[in-house]
Amino acid sequence: MTLLFAGVDEAGRGPLVGSVFAAAVILPADYDLPKLTDSKKLTEKCRDELAPLIKEQALAYAIASANVAEIESLNILHATMLAMKRAILGLNLAPHEVLIDGNRVPPELPYAARAIVKGDLSEPVISAASVLAKTARDAEMYALDKLYPEYGFGRHKGYGTPEHLAALEQYGVLAEHRVGFKPIKDMVQRELF
Repeated sequence: MTLLFAGVDEAGRGPLVGSVFAAAVILPADYDLPKLTDSKKLTEKCRDELAPLIKEQALAYAIASANVAEIESLNILHATMLAMKRAILGLNLAPHEVLIDGNRVPPELPYAARAIVKGDLSEPVISAASVLAKTARDAEMYALDKLYPEYGFGRHKGYGTPEHLAALEQYGVLAEHRVGFKPIKDMVQRELF
């Protein structure tokens, strides 16, 4: 019997806007994914090329998110754990073990699980999950960029860059912004007083 390992990673913990995403992936033993590594080490073009190959070759995969309201009510750590749990539960195959990038395992998983620090560099199933989570998160930013082109989401992906902070000053806070995050919180408090 072949043991099935699911890799799990997240994308979007640090940005000031949008959902946090997570993906879970189970790869076959004979996968063929040249260049597969941590999504942060890949160019956007390479991630975009790898994502459909991962989906095509995976025995199972699922992508999930926690939205801004959940981030605000739970905090970013717990919202990330929720997105990871949703991705794991979304798999249509039961893994023998779940390998999670980082140092925490989401609570109440129905499978054996362990956290692996820098697992996105050492475990291909986690690398595959990192690519799917990142491309899903980027897709949300491109959708927001179409709605609000003046904010530049397609370029900075929601991070607190000088361009993003300048747009916030000029155009204000959107419903999609994470009000609990410091630059946004400071701006909202300034507007209230």
